[in-house]
Parts: sequence; structure tokens; C-alpha cells
Amino acid sequence: MKTQLLGTLFLLATLSIHQTTSAQDTLEIDPGRSMSIAGKGPGQDGAINPFLGQDSFALVENIGNTAFSIRIQKAGEIIESIPMAAGEIKKVTLLAGSEMYFDAEPGGKAMARVEFEKKQE
Repeated sequence: MKTQLLGTLFLLATLSIHQTTSAQDTLEIDPGRSMSIAGKGPGQDGAINPFLGQDSFALVENIGNTAFSIRIQKAGEIIESIPMAAGEIKKVTLLAGSEMYFDAEPGGKAMARVEFEKKQE
């Protein structure tokens, strides 16, 4: 019983450590569509950024054959637009209060993997 409890506590601690350092999602975006990826909040984002409300990084990988772009906005204004070719990987800074969108090209379904990391102080 004691060994089982210690194993459970170890597993919970391990999961807790992983949640505070990163989170990963795989996404599909229909041709010509845009998707809110992070920054709007639960129920509105395509991926959960566990560091919402603080500075963080998004490691984005285009795992499909179709190009897309990453759009960063803050208070409704576009701050940056980043093209993503097939197979490309980029690390994007997400400042507190910013929103990240993926805009798919009309030619085909875009596929991306995104992982969030806490920005170390």
C-alpha cells in the first residue's frame, strides 16, 4: 500500500513538472481557414497554452505538405506574420496578452504541431 502511494505521488509530481514546463498539441486547419491557437482562453483556442497570461514560447512545426502562416496579434493589432513552409520549425515568442493564429493557404489542409514553453525569467 505504501509503495503504491509513493508511486502515485511520483507520477503526479512528474506530470506536474511536465505541465509547468511545456504542453504539446497537433492541429489540422482546413484550406483557406484561420484558427485561434492560443491567447483567447479556454474553449476558444485550438491548443491550450498553460502559460496564458505570462510570456512564453511556442515551438511550431509544419508537419503537413501545405504552407501556412502564424499571425501574432495584441489588442486587435497584428504584431507579426510569420510564413511556415512545409517541414519548417520555428520558435515564436508570445508576450502576455498576445494571441496566436494559424492561417492556412487555400491549396490544402495545413497540419501543425505546437508546443508551449514557459519563458524563463
